[in-house]
Order: sequence, then structure tokens, then C-alpha cells
Amino acid sequence: MTGKPDGRQARWDEHNRARRRAIIDAAIGALESHRPGEEVQLQAVAEAAGMARTVVYRHFDDRADLDRAVQKAVFARIGEELVPALAIDTTPKQMTERVVGAFVHWSVAHPSLIWFAGRDLSGGGPSPMNVAIENLASGIEAVMEHVVAAAGAYLGPDDRAALDPWVFGMVSGVFASVRRWLARDERRPATDAFAAILAESFYSQLTTLASSRGIDLDAIPVSELVKPLGGGAR
Repeated sequence: MTGKPDGRQARWDEHNRARRRAIIDAAIGALESHRPGEEVQLQAVAEAAGMARTVVYRHFDDRADLDRAVQKAVFARIGEELVPALAIDTTPKQMTERVVGAFVHWSVAHPSLIWFAGRDLSGGGPSPMNVAIENLASGIEAVMEHVVAAAGAYLGPDDRAALDPWVFGMVSGVFASVRRWLARDERRPATDAFAAILAESFYSQLTTLASSRGIDLDAIPVSELVKPLGGGAR
């Protein structure tokens, strides 16, 4: 044994990854062509991917495994949509409006994907939706910790212990609110008005909690707010 990677095995692994991606993309495309909540048959996914059903099952344990992979891919696309909204040429309030607005508008353009992303799938570990919300909530929590440090403020142990579930609840609430609004027979208020109300609600919770701890969130430069999130800001 030399420990060197087998070139043929590496090519085969990449071939399998490419096929898996193609199946997931085909499933997303099939969902987009159906109404929210309408069942998408595996045969339709296989046909869209240009494969037999048996080939699909070579790359996924079962339908639930495929569905979970699709959910993960949908949340990855949502994340890609939100990154450009983290711009430093704006105020904290405007940044919140841009992020929430981007999510609402993406959801309007892809209602079946939003419905499917929130679908409860049994078994197979943590929900992709919960993982995505936890990741976003962790980013917001990191921002808030950074703001506390930048403001020279103090958070007691109870505040710090409550921060994670509180932020998770706020992010979950935005997602649930959008799904509920999309599911209405008559979608009211209009998209921009709904996004504005949702952003206002989210931001007011942040500023109210911050101000009660002696922190003026609007006084913190946006460049400082997005710093913990990495290189996504412009």
C-alpha cells in the first residue's frame, strides 16, 4: 500500500458526485414546475435527470435521503441569495431590510422550494431547515457578540445563555411568517409592504433589546456588524 490516491477511483468518485448533483438539480427543477405542496414523483425526477429510477437509487438510500439532500441544496441557494445583501454601504436598519427583502422576494419567485424546504422529513438526523436556521442564527449571534464588545457593554450570564434560543426563535419566525404569507389564498399585503413590516419587526426586536442593555445599534458602523460574517460584505 503506497497511500497514494487511485486515479480511477478519484474519477469514479467525481462521476458519482456529478450524478448526485444532477439528480438534486433535476429534483429542484421538478419542484419548480409543480405547485407548492403538489407531490413530485420520483419518475419525474429521474426523467428530468435523464436517468432510470434504479440509477437514482444508486446515489441515495431512499426517497427521504434524496428529499433531505434537496432541502440542503435549497437552503444553500437561499444563503447565496442573501450574501449580496450584506453590504457595508448602508445603515444597520437598511441592511436588515435588504436581507429580509431578498429572502421574501426569493421566496415569491420560488414558492414550491420554500414550501418543500420547510417540509418535515422523518428520520435521518437533524432537519436541514433547523441546521440552516442554526447556522444563520449563529452568524447573527456572532454579530451581536461583536456589537457588545464594540460598544463596551456588558451582558450577564442569563443574557448570554438566552441569546442562542432567542436569535433562533427570531430567525425561525421570519421563515415561518414568509411560508404562512405565501400559503394565503389572497396574498396580502403586497410583497414589498410585507417585507418592510417583517424587517421592521425583526430590527425593532434587536434594537429594543440592545438599547435596554445600553447599546445604540445604529451607532455601530455596518463594517463592524458584518465583520464576524466573513468576506460576504461589499
